[in-house]
Amino acid sequence: MSGNSVVKADRTKPRAAKTAAGSRTKTARPQTDQPKVDRRVLRTRDALGDALVDLMHEKSFDDITVQQVLDRAGVGRSTFYVHYRDKNDLFVSDVEEFFEMFSTVLRRNGESAKRLAPVEELFAHVREAREFYAALVAAGKVNDVRALGQGLFARSIEERLKMAGVETDATRRAAHAHALAGSLFALLDWWIDKGMKADPGEMDEVFHRMAWSGLAVR
Repeated sequence: MSGNSVVKADRTKPRAAKTAAGSRTKTARPQTDQPKVDRRVLRTRDALGDALVDLMHEKSFDDITVQQVLDRAGVGRSTFYVHYRDKNDLFVSDVEEFFEMFSTVLRRNGESAKRLAPVEELFAHVREAREFYAALVAAGKVNDVRALGQGLFARSIEERLKMAGVETDATRRAAHAHALAGSLFALLDWWIDKGMKADPGEMDEVFHRMAWSGLAVR
């Protein structure tokens, strides 16, 4: 995936959406609520993230060196270390940015609070990025990516639940959100194991039927 790359979903779907699964489908970048960052810094981060993801299509993560990333991105070593400690830090940062953008896309698009997570968009992206997903599996990074994604989706789902009037008690609402985020990624795992044959829109309906059947709305 790629926040730049990882998780660039259509950066209008979230950057991650681009490679949450892995294929680097370049698209417009979504607006976020984060403070503006110098465009040159963004270009540098994007170039580095894209270079890492490209290399992950070609070789195992362990065999990739920082120098190879720099050569592919056209970025100097000193510039790299201003932003990242090592290639793993670059990878994690890219994944976090991807999921941050993806998990908040519904709010940015002003969609009804009844829609708790962009399941259709996420699954469609993963299907398009299946080669990158295979690279994540080969690199042993899938569990790390899932953990980051689940945490960020739990936070955004909690916000959506509050908007929808679910549970006045904050602790119960947070518990629901974490359970639903776990269910989302369990559903994604099942869908991938079944060959990604079901339509992403259908999977969105399945998720939301399960989610709302167990929720109380005030």
